[in-house]
Amino acid sequence: MANNKSAKKRIQIAERNRLRNRSYKSSLRTLMKRCFTACSGYGGGDGDVSRETVENSLNAAFSKIDKAVKVGVLHKNGGAHKKSRLSAAVKKALEPSGAASPS
Repeated sequence: MANNKSAKKRIQIAERNRLRNRSYKSSLRTLMKRCFTACSGYGGGDGDVSRETVENSLNAAFSKIDKAVKVGVLHKNGGAHKKSRLSAAVKKALEPSGAASPS
C-alpha cells in the first residue's frame, strides 16, 4: 500500500493508463477482426458494396492503429506490423483471382 502522496498519485496514474490502454487494444482487436472478416467474406464478383466494406474497415483499423501509436499504447514497430498484416490480407482479398502471380 502506498505510504506517501506521490506513490498514491502514481497508482492513480497507472490505473488511468491501464484502462486507456485496455480500451485502445480492445477496439483495435475488434477493428482488425472486422477487417479480416470482411476480407474473407469478399467474393470478387459481389460488386462495389463489399469492396467498399473491406476498404472502410481497413481505413478504420489503420486510423485506430495510428492513434494507439501516437498515444503510446503500441510501439511504432508493433503498429507497423499490424498495418502490414492488414494490408497484406486486403491485397490478397482484392486481387483478381485469375491473375498470375510473378514467380
